[in-house]
Amino acid sequence: MKRTDDRLAPVLLLCAQILVWPGAPLVRGAVPPASAFLVAALAAGVVAAALALRRTRPVAALVVVAAACALGAGPLPVGAMAVLGTAGVALAVFTVATRRDAFTAVLCVTALALWQLLQGISLHGLSDRDGLDLVLTAVLYAASCGAGLLVRRARRARRAADHLLKRAETERHRLPAAERRRMERELHDISAHHLTAVVVTVGAALGLRERRPELAAEALDFAAETGHEVVRSLGAVRAPAPTRAEGSSPREQLQDLVDGFRRLGQRVDCEIDPLPDGAVADAAYGIVREALTNIARYAPGAHTTLLCRYGEARTEIAVTSSAPPAGAVAHGAGLGGGRGQGFLRSRAREAGGTVHSGPTADGGWEVRAVLPGRTATQVGPSASTSYRVAQLVAAAGLVLQPLLPALVIRAEDTSFGPQVSAGVFFALLAAGQSMTLLWLRRAPRTAYAMLLGLAMLWPVAMAVGDYGGPVLLPCALSLLATCTALALAPVRSATYRNTTVLLVVLVHTAAAAGAVLARGTTAPTWAVVVGTAIGATLISTAAQLAGVRRDRHRQAGDRAHDERLAAWTEEAVRDAWIERHRIAAGLEGTVFARTADMVTEAEAGRLDATAARAREALAAMRALLDTVPQDGAGPELRPQPTLQALDLLAHHLRATGRDIDIRLTDRVPRHLPTAVDLAAYHAAETLLAAGGEEPALLELDADTDTLTLTATGIPRAAGTAVRERLTTRVTALGGTLTTGPPGTVRLRLPLTTARKNEEGQR
Repeated sequence: MKRTDDRLAPVLLLCAQILVWPGAPLVRGAVPPASAFLVAALAAGVVAAALALRRTRPVAALVVVAAACALGAGPLPVGAMAVLGTAGVALAVFTVATRRDAFTAVLCVTALALWQLLQGISLHGLSDRDGLDLVLTAVLYAASCGAGLLVRRARRARRAADHLLKRAETERHRLPAAERRRMERELHDISAHHLTAVVVTVGAALGLRERRPELAAEALDFAAETGHEVVRSLGAVRAPAPTRAEGSSPREQLQDLVDGFRRLGQRVDCEIDPLPDGAVADAAYGIVREALTNIARYAPGAHTTLLCRYGEARTEIAVTSSAPPAGAVAHGAGLGGGRGQGFLRSRAREAGGTVHSGPTADGGWEVRAVLPGRTATQVGPSASTSYRVAQLVAAAGLVLQPLLPALVIRAEDTSFGPQVSAGVFFALLAAGQSMTLLWLRRAPRTAYAMLLGLAMLWPVAMAVGDYGGPVLLPCALSLLATCTALALAPVRSATYRNTTVLLVVLVHTAAAAGAVLARGTTAPTWAVVVGTAIGATLISTAAQLAGVRRDRHRQAGDRAHDERLAAWTEEAVRDAWIERHRIAAGLEGTVFARTADMVTEAEAGRLDATAARAREALAAMRALLDTVPQDGAGPELRPQPTLQALDLLAHHLRATGRDIDIRLTDRVPRHLPTAVDLAAYHAAETLLAAGGEEPALLELDADTDTLTLTATGIPRAAGTAVRERLTTRVTALGGTLTTGPPGTVRLRLPLTTARKNEEGQR
C-alpha cells in the first residue's frame, strides 16, 4: 500500500513558523529580544522532536506538543507559536486518529478542547466579547480528528479488500487440487469399504460353498445391495449437494466428535462457537480430531480442554491436555505413523492459517491454531475496562489542570462580568452540529434537518452574545458543517440531491443575510441577499460535486475489486469442474460399467462371475486412483460448469469468508435442458459474486414448466451492472427477472420451451 511520505512535515512546520515569527517582524524592522528567541527555539525544538516520534507514540506526542505550545505562547509575542500551536497540534491529532482507536482519538480531541476552554475561562472569564478563536480551534481539531478517522477506516477497508483478494487467489489455485483430493479420498473410501467387502464376502462364500452352501445366497444379496450403494455413492462423488441445510452444522460435528472421545473415557471440556461451513470449519474439525486422537493415544485419561473461538478477524482453536494420571498405560503409543503433525500443518495452511503444538508447563500438551475469521479486516485486541477507566482519569486530570491555580490562589479582584460571550454560544452550536454529523449515514434526512435548524441559530447567538467580530465568519462555520454533510452523505437520486442543495442555499442565505442586515450595512438589501445566495450556492454546489466525485471513485474501486473477485471465482470453479469432469469420465468408462456388471451377475445368481466382476471393479477403481493425483492434459473442449458445480462455487466463496447457503428442493430435476442448466449456474454465480458481507441465501425450486432461482441477502443485486448481466441471460431463454424486498432477486427460467428447442436441434 502506497502512502505519502510525511516525515518532513515537522521541518516544513518549523519553516512556516519561522516565516510568521520572527520572519515577519524582522521584515518590518522590529527585532525581538534574545530571550524570546531562546524560548521560541526551545519550544519549537520540543515540538519538532515530538512530531518526529508521533508515529510510534501518537498520544504522548500530542500531549507534549500541546503543552510545549501552551507554555511557549505565554512569554512570547503574539504569533510566535501560531503555526506550531495550530497546524502542529492538528497534525498530532490527525496521527492519533489514524494510529489509535476511535475512542482514544475522540477522547484526546475532547480533552484538548475542554482544556483550552477552561484555560480561556480562567484567564478571561465567560464574558470575552469576541471569543471565537476557541470555536475555530475546536473546529480545526474536530476536522483533523475526522479526517484521521476517515483515513484509518479507508486503510482498514483497503487492507480487508487486499486480504480478501489474496484469500480468493489462494483458493483459486487450491480449489482444483482440493476437489481432486476430495474425489480421491471418497473413491478410496468406496473401494476400501464397499468393493473390498464384496470381494471378501464373495470369496469366502466361494471357499465355503461345499460345506455351507447357504452363504452363497447371502453373498449374492450382499453383492447386489452393495453394488447399488456403490452406484449411489459414485453419483454423490460426481455431484455433491451444495446445500448444508440437511447435514449437521460444524459446531454439532465438533460436539459429536467430543462426545465420541468422552465415550472412550477421555475427560474433555469444550467451549465451541458456531462456525460457518467451509474450509475453515473443515480445517478446525481435522485439527481437533487429530489433537484429541493423539491425547487418547499418548495420554489416556488426561483432562482436556477444547476452546474454539470464531471472531471477526480470526478463528482461534486451542486443545490443551494436562499430564496423564499416574499409572495410566498408553496402549496406542506405538500406533502412530508419525505424519500427524504434518497433517495438522497442511490443514491449517490450506485454510490460510497456522498451527503450533508443544508441551505445557504442567507436563501436558497443547495444540493451538489460528485460522481466518468472519471478515478479512484485521481487528486489534479490544481494550480492557480498566484501561478505559485509566484513560478517562488521565484525561480528566489534564482537563482540570487550568483550574488548579484558581483553587489554590484566592483572587480578590477578579470579575467575570454578567454577560456570557458569543464564543460560548458558538462552541455549543458547533458541538451540536458535530454530533449531528455522526448520525448522517444512519438518518440523513433527520441529520440535514438538524443541521439546517442549528444554522438558523447562529445569527441569534451573535445577537445575544453581542458579537463584534467579522459578521460572516460564524455563518461560514455553520456552512462548513453542512458542506461536510454534503460531501460525506451517500449520493442518492438527482432529485434528492438538488432538493437538498436548494434547502441548504435557502437556509444559509437567510441566516447570513439576516446577520449582515442586523449588524447594519450601507449596501441595499437585495444586494446582500443576492451576494450571500451566490456564495452559499457556489460553496454548497462545490461540496456536493466533491461528494459525488468521492462516491463515484469509491464505487469504481468496489467494481474493480468485485470484477477481480468474480473472475478468480469463475476461474477456480471452472478448473475444479474440469478436474471433476475428467475423473467422472474415468468413472463412467470403467468403474460404473464393472459395478453394473457385478450387480447383473449377482442378481442372476452367478457367484463365480460376481466374484470376477467385483475384482474387476476394484481393480478399475484402484487404477483410477493411481491416475487421480496426476494432472492430466484435460479434454480438448473445456466443459462449462452447470448447476452440479454449485457446491464448488459455494465452497470457494465460503473459503474467502463469505456466508453462503445454497438450497435445492427435491423438485429440481437432475437433468435440465443444457441452456437452462448453463444459464441458471451463471446467474447464480453472478448473484453470489455480487454479494457483500451479509449472509446470502440462494434457493432453487422447480415445477413442471419453470425453474425458479431466489436470492436473498444480496443488496448489490439491484445495481445496474448486475441487472444487465442477469437480464441478458434470462431474456435469451424467455424468462423473467423480478426484485422484491431490498437484497432479493427472483429469476424464472422456462423449462418446456428449452426442452422443445433442444429436441428440435437434435
